[in-house]
Amino acid sequence: MDWEAPLRPAELTEHRLIEAILDGHFPINSRLPPERELATQLGVTRPTLREALQRLARDGWIEIQHGKPTRVRNYWEEGGLGVLGSLARNQHPLPADFIPNLLAIRTLLAPTYARLAVQQAPLAVKHLLHAVTDIPDSPEAFAQADWSLHSQLTVLSGNPVFTLILNGFKDLFARMANLYFSLPPARTRSKSFYQDLLNSVEQENPQAAEEITRKMMEESLTLWQISANKNGGTL
Repeated sequence: MDWEAPLRPAELTEHRLIEAILDGHFPINSRLPPERELATQLGVTRPTLREALQRLARDGWIEIQHGKPTRVRNYWEEGGLGVLGSLARNQHPLPADFIPNLLAIRTLLAPTYARLAVQQAPLAVKHLLHAVTDIPDSPEAFAQADWSLHSQLTVLSGNPVFTLILNGFKDLFARMANLYFSLPPARTRSKSFYQDLLNSVEQENPQAAEEITRKMMEESLTLWQISANKNGGTL
């Protein structure tokens, strides 16, 4: 069994502050209470609070200026990849358009890293695709195999930024993929995608790999919307 390590005090404080921001307790452009007051509210020491605030500032949730109250940033416009990762780990309900927007970005990125991977490492890509030809027919198995495939494709693309971006929503991917692959048509379509992609590699056709991946990503957005509706529209 895999055991999760308990959160450190600063991590727990960071998590609670993110929840307070997402809940609207500390809305965008509001000011946080002074450190002493906020530490008392949270039941933590001031050094623990400062560490949590520094982490939030690093990721783009808040703005700390010496001698001024700490401001809650417009994290949608001023945040970075750290915000994406925090949203992925947080159990707070996400905005209705967040997942479709995320999938739209994936539709832009995945075709490119698939093409680059086929160009740069066709034998390695072929090995990856052979490994997913016999996936057990379960949502969990498909979710794990699909993540592994896309993660390795970003690595094989030769551009580590693709990997960093994908890793930014790894936890969120695990949550949404299990819902997505709960639909039998999603599993069937993905198996077809893996075979089509393998064919493009065997034909030494990176451009075909790009188009095949783009079509799959577009269709996955439609299938996700079906899955979300089936599950009440929320993760």
